[in-house]
Amino acid sequence: MRLQAVGVRLGYGDRVIVDGLDLGIEAGTVTTIIGPNGCGKSTLLRALGRLLRPSGGEVLLDGKRIDRMPTKEVARILGVLPQAPTAPEGLTVADLVARGRHPHQTWYRQWSSGDEAAVGEALAMTGLDGLGERPLDELSGGQRQRAWISMALAQGTDLLLLDEPTTFLDLAHQVDVLELVRRLHREHGRTVVMVLHDLNLAARYADRLVAMRAGRVIAAGTPHEVLTEPLLAEVFDLEAKVIEDPVAGTPLVVPVGVRH
Repeated sequence: MRLQAVGVRLGYGDRVIVDGLDLGIEAGTVTTIIGPNGCGKSTLLRALGRLLRPSGGEVLLDGKRIDRMPTKEVARILGVLPQAPTAPEGLTVADLVARGRHPHQTWYRQWSSGDEAAVGEALAMTGLDGLGERPLDELSGGQRQRAWISMALAQGTDLLLLDEPTTFLDLAHQVDVLELVRRLHREHGRTVVMVLHDLNLAARYADRLVAMRAGRVIAAGTPHEVLTEPLLAEVFDLEAKVIEDPVAGTPLVVPVGVRH
């Protein structure tokens, strides 16, 4: 397993949100975590990215305890895009992406031609190579998300954690961002873990789904294995029909009503 949570307990202060959770992320896959609001999806992703330390259990990155690894070593392996990231006003796209090179720099090795090439490659991979000098706050929502993903790519990581990367985007921009994620996976071999709310987009763009409720993993597997009518009732309190997506052949959830 590329990334593992082993018996992790997570929370904030005295409030426990996740307790005794086990999860494995296989290399070379796109894994999407789904579940109702407040079930612990983003909390789990923060722990996998070493942004939140478990109060019990451990997170393993390539078989090593992530909390015992040097910060720069983790940052060279794993890139994290949190929910609704913010940047200083007026920051350009190129300056934002250049921040992804910090893990590769030391007091005696500052900016180099290699860093410049990595930034250029990240911008090209996300289709932003002509927008490097544009201020971030002048871009569309979809372009901004591409810029943040570019910063993670500039780190040189092959493992990306994306927390709700389509939040606040219209449907066209959501598809645009997820098509980029799929291309990074298929053409560049990135392992991706995402949190998404839209079940149909999750089914279309993920190799594996992890369904959570109340801090527990209820099911994990392929979209066809996870998105079943009984599971939708158990996890989301949702009465729904599951049919085949006529475009992608993946499960398509058609809501009927809320179960009470």
